[in-house]
Amino acid sequence: MRHRAFQQVDVFTDRPFLGNPVAVVLDGEGLDTAQMQRIAAWTNLSETTFVLPATEPGADWLLRIFTPGGELPFAGHPTIGTAHALLEAGRVQPRDGALVQQCAAGLVPLQIDTGADGQRRIAFTLPPTRETALDDGQLDALDRALGQPVLRSPRPRVIDVGPRWLVAQMADAAAVLALRPDFAEMARQDAARGPGSGVIVFGAHDPQVGGHAGAQVELRAFMPAAGVPEDPVCGSGNGCMAVFVRDTGQTGRFGARFISTQGRALGRDGQVALGIADDGAITVGGQAVTVIEGRIQA
Repeated sequence: MRHRAFQQVDVFTDRPFLGNPVAVVLDGEGLDTAQMQRIAAWTNLSETTFVLPATEPGADWLLRIFTPGGELPFAGHPTIGTAHALLEAGRVQPRDGALVQQCAAGLVPLQIDTGADGQRRIAFTLPPTRETALDDGQLDALDRALGQPVLRSPRPRVIDVGPRWLVAQMADAAAVLALRPDFAEMARQDAARGPGSGVIVFGAHDPQVGGHAGAQVELRAFMPAAGVPEDPVCGSGNGCMAVFVRDTGQTGRFGARFISTQGRALGRDGQVALGIADDGAITVGGQAVTVIEGRIQA
């Protein structure tokens, strides 16, 4: 065993305890998969990451990402949280404001921006996705698990970005916040879709009233089959929601750049900045703050 540098970072917030925490082990070399999984189960956070030396040209580090129940090829808030931890520790330096993460989903570009307010913002480009339509039976089953109906038009779909998110739109933000899902039923449905599956639901804030924190969208993310009943603020899920907006022709409604809020159902207040480029590329960004810094023995 050895002492390994460790940070716990709150992501998609600039204030501690209001975002989504990720545990980051900055010295992952020498740990095998079973050891990493034990540490992830012990932290009991939605994700724990392990930083390793990059093995592909152009990458600044290699990242492995674990939930309490298994490994993910990619995840959003761990990507931003790990980049934040590495920058805080002085272990990486951006080149022209850019960094590159290597993970099982491939190379993930990141943009680092420090605003006039002195706050650092980190955004990643979502890896390529695959989409699968749902049949009526699957949609009926989803309604049962959520306890409320989702919109049929635009039709929900599974968007695979490493995690497999079933993305569904609801009538509005209030309907999203009112959900009280049946997690046991949802876990059975997630398991049938395969490892790394979960559910994203989102709804529009009333533009006449003005969304919370100036946001256009309220979103919730559920992944009970992976041991995470509700993820407080989810980067990959928000990115897949932006894919859904793009592919269902709703950029005119939400804009090519918009803000999503998430976590209020859990007492959090996460904010995610989403972008849809002219070529269709999706960016997901936000702020992060270190809450715990030290060493673990592993």
